Amino acid sequence: MSKLTATALCTAHAAVVEASGEIVAQALLVRRVAWLAALARDMTARLVVARWNAADLDALGSGVGLDGRVLPSKGWMALRRLGWAVSPPSGVHVCDRVLRCAQEQAARLLRLALHRRRLVAAIVATWPQNTGARTGVEWDALRALLPDGVSAADIRNRTRQVRAYLDEHHTFPADLTELEEPPNVAAQVVLAAADRQLLTLERAGDDGARLRVRLPLVEFPSSSRDWGWHVLPVALPPTVPAEAALCAPTVRVVKGRVRVDLPFQIPVGFAPATGHRIGCGFDWGLNGLLVGVAGRMADVADGRVISDGRPLVYDASGVSAKLHRLRGEREHLAAKHRHLERLLAGITPADPRYAALRTACQMLGVEHERLCARIRNLNKALTWSAARWAVDQAAAAGATVIYLEDLATLEARGRRARVNARLSGQVRGRIVEAIRHLAAKHAIAVVTVAARGTSRYCPRCGDGASVLQHCPAPDRLGERGWRWAYCPACGLSCDRDWAAAERIVSRGLLGQQATRTHRSTGVRTIHAIVEGNVARARSTRKPTRGARRARRTRTDLHPRPAARDRAKGRPTPKRPTRTSATARNNSMTSSRVPDRRTVPAPPPTGGGQRPAGHAPKPGRRQPYRTGHVRNSHHRTGFHHAKATPVLTFIGHGNGPGQATPV
Repeated sequence: MSKLTATALCTAHAAVVEASGEIVAQALLVRRVAWLAALARDMTARLVVARWNAADLDALGSGVGLDGRVLPSKGWMALRRLGWAVSPPSGVHVCDRVLRCAQEQAARLLRLALHRRRLVAAIVATWPQNTGARTGVEWDALRALLPDGVSAADIRNRTRQVRAYLDEHHTFPADLTELEEPPNVAAQVVLAAADRQLLTLERAGDDGARLRVRLPLVEFPSSSRDWGWHVLPVALPPTVPAEAALCAPTVRVVKGRVRVDLPFQIPVGFAPATGHRIGCGFDWGLNGLLVGVAGRMADVADGRVISDGRPLVYDASGVSAKLHRLRGEREHLAAKHRHLERLLAGITPADPRYAALRTACQMLGVEHERLCARIRNLNKALTWSAARWAVDQAAAAGATVIYLEDLATLEARGRRARVNARLSGQVRGRIVEAIRHLAAKHAIAVVTVAARGTSRYCPRCGDGASVLQHCPAPDRLGERGWRWAYCPACGLSCDRDWAAAERIVSRGLLGQQATRTHRSTGVRTIHAIVEGNVARARSTRKPTRGARRARRTRTDLHPRPAARDRAKGRPTPKRPTRTSATARNNSMTSSRVPDRRTVPAPPPTGGGQRPAGHAPKPGRRQPYRTGHVRNSHHRTGFHHAKATPVLTFIGHGNGPGQATPV
């Protein structure tokens, strides 16, 4: 068993002063929490600015204190071992635990700066000759110097930052401190560094907690009498189970309310890296956000994977279009806001136009913040909806592993750059983290595989030599496109992302012995590429009770009604006759899923388990709306997303009641 850590966003609406029993309303509680957060932010900012230089970052990065001992993992203890003290403003009295919270927040900011510093140093040391593109040798040299876990987006963004500095100063930055200003400090109190002298936290039933914390009674406390113990009742969301262990929270003020970021830990089962028989592979598709298949290992010596021939599609094209439109509006508002700021900088407050321009600039700033918050909320909702759907599909299929494409190799070039930009805006990295978090609760392993060639080669041939032809539709094979895939060698004709998902699950199941787990992050990756054949087979259905009774009694399952005194009013239509065994076999339904389609597959219909979102209340009729799916099984918790319903997986193989792939 291991522990999974998550954070619940809670709100404290009121408090009680422990000494006097006074009830503190929400407005007064917000002011007192804001006073404490402002004190912590002021001390943290002064400490970060004072240590924002190359020498101090070298001392922190060395991992050794002034006494020669190794720096501890706790940030405030590491800074104290280095001798980096912090003091409150003049005339303000704070306890030592508040100083700890300020030092902890400063240590986290400085340690994050060490990561960015190493990344910038590696980019500068391996600066390419052609700034537009790196060669293979230059990429290998850069990857050798980079820390683990750096994505292609991080490399691209830092490269642009260094290039902008080079264009302005005509020289490379000597250190991160020259490239960036000291980071901004958030107005929050990191209570993870405190102990019982500043807070206590205990469970109050299954759906509540009791936070006891010392808060200032005035804005600038001058003695210990200006501090008081406050008891804050906190309601826990349903995502926090009753057996969860609560940890020290972080307190902040957001939009006139006291937010309590409450971490909690729950026990989860261990997901092994190897030994998987059933897995799900998901492709970051162009036709949908996530396209996956469920596959099962055949005989190891056979070297192939069997799929049930059912694609799993999470279509977020509506959300993608909406996010693309909102990002365009955000950029337009930002440009207008910058233009008004330049106009304000060119005139004096005595100018009669100053008041109107200032009011318009403030209104644009507020609207820009609202639009950014809307985009963040939509990205967050999309992230967890897609992740919950993917994990539900894997759990329903009985899979013990989920295989995803490695995001480090997913940067489109040429004509697909615009499509890739829209897909990148759908926070694929956050979806991967959400899938890892939710899959851990079901003891399902999450492994990334190499994405190179998944959409290029045929999954049916299995040797990686048959190149697929991409066309717009199955009935337009002679035209160039990207939505549909066709293999001239074996005749496979299917959706492009579906074929890529089959290759992903094949690479994962056949190459699972090469799985590597990162020591610090726990991320599992398969760098080796093992190709294999993917066969599609549909399992035979179990005979019904009526069919078994008819077989036992040797009677007709569907007897014809008795003849009545009815005159025949039309001739009997001609029926095809079976003249050979081949025709008789062709007339029967085969268990093999057809590899070739002449038209796109119809959308999935029928019932199943709800993939995600809120279930409709029983007994209440859902109103019909244009563009909305009336069937609740298709709901994803999102009004713009469409997804394949979650159905129970029926395994394949040579066992009883199962079909053998052809």
